[in-house]
Amino acid sequence: MKTIVLGGGVIGVATAFYLSQQGCDVTVIEREPDVALSTSFGNAGVIAPGYVTPWAAPGMPTKILKYLFKPASPLIFRPTFDPAQWRWIARWLRECDLDRFRVNKQRMQRIAYYSRECLHEFRRCHPFDYGRSQGYLQLFRSEYDVELAQPALAVLRDAGIVHREVSAAQCVEIEPGLRWARQAPLSGLYLPEDEAGDCARFTRELRAICERSGVQFRFDTLVKSLDVQSGAVRGVRVESERGSEMLPADAVVVALGVDSAAMLAPLGVKVPLYPVKGYSATLPVTDEEKAPHAALMDESLKTAITRFGNNLRVAGTAELGNRQTTLREQALQTLMKVLRDWFPQAANPTSAHFWVGRRPMTPDGAPLLGPSGVDNLWLNLGHGSTGWAMSMGSGRVVADLITQRKPEIDLDGLTLNRYRK
Repeated sequence: MKTIVLGGGVIGVATAFYLSQQGCDVTVIEREPDVALSTSFGNAGVIAPGYVTPWAAPGMPTKILKYLFKPASPLIFRPTFDPAQWRWIARWLRECDLDRFRVNKQRMQRIAYYSRECLHEFRRCHPFDYGRSQGYLQLFRSEYDVELAQPALAVLRDAGIVHREVSAAQCVEIEPGLRWARQAPLSGLYLPEDEAGDCARFTRELRAICERSGVQFRFDTLVKSLDVQSGAVRGVRVESERGSEMLPADAVVVALGVDSAAMLAPLGVKVPLYPVKGYSATLPVTDEEKAPHAALMDESLKTAITRFGNNLRVAGTAELGNRQTTLREQALQTLMKVLRDWFPQAANPTSAHFWVGRRPMTPDGAPLLGPSGVDNLWLNLGHGSTGWAMSMGSGRVVADLITQRKPEIDLDGLTLNRYRK
């Protein structure tokens, strides 16, 4: 079966891998010169299925208002005249209900846990280094942070997910580098089975494995449109150095992140995606003893600090504004404040390399997997800030559907049908 995957991020490359494993002839189309150069490039790298959380959570609208005018903020809201922004916000507000939050979180956890199983199975067959670390520690600065975390903690308890609520002293035992912190955390939450790793590095290695299996990658290639005949997709029109081409296909997977909505709209396929921008800073470690060993999350400022070998990644901020990838000083200051507060002597701030990416978020947080409603056209998109955590499972599910195999997990609430009801 001739399949084309649109998008060379971790989602698209994982999909290509599993399609290839199931005997498909696969081509990946990517506009950048290599894989993982957009949203997959600078994320936090955390794979925490037990704590994947919808952005639409109880108390989040109040939290946005609370931080609206503060210099250090995990949330930036910049209203625009874009009607799509306001439609997305209206849907998002409805999902901030506690009952909806529980449903959405459980859906996200279902695909995230499956994805981690797929990753572990993959790693047994293809061991390579991508800066992996074990354990995930969340730090609470105040009682307000602890209060906001209660719905998520209830879900962890109900699901029987391994976790420990820990004291400030226990936080330091888990991460000794916190001894040099400028303040002590009030308390923490530790998830020992969660992990982290460099998503971009992993995706590049995965590309090499795909190529050895016969997957073709077409870089510096722009997708112009999808060719639809008699209600079915028959190919993809692209523009590249070779000129304009029509590439025939038996199946096409759209994994273009935020840009998926514009690609699908002419076909009448409406997906409620909006870019919620995230920021990161990457710095070399200068003092091993005073640096973290694994991954942490500042729950107040929703900023992660992750160790990738000799580097630190500080990632966070959710900016709902325009669609441009412009670095905002306010967001960068928040990242550096979090690093200064918890690990002030771990790295030199002047060495920071900053990045901004557009997270393709759905209002309820869960991704959109599977059929699009147009024959031969499949979706693997809308993973928001948890694409890395859901990538391998999402790729395997979509590959199973395309090759007419039954997915190993229940897809209820993970397909476009939930928006058609």
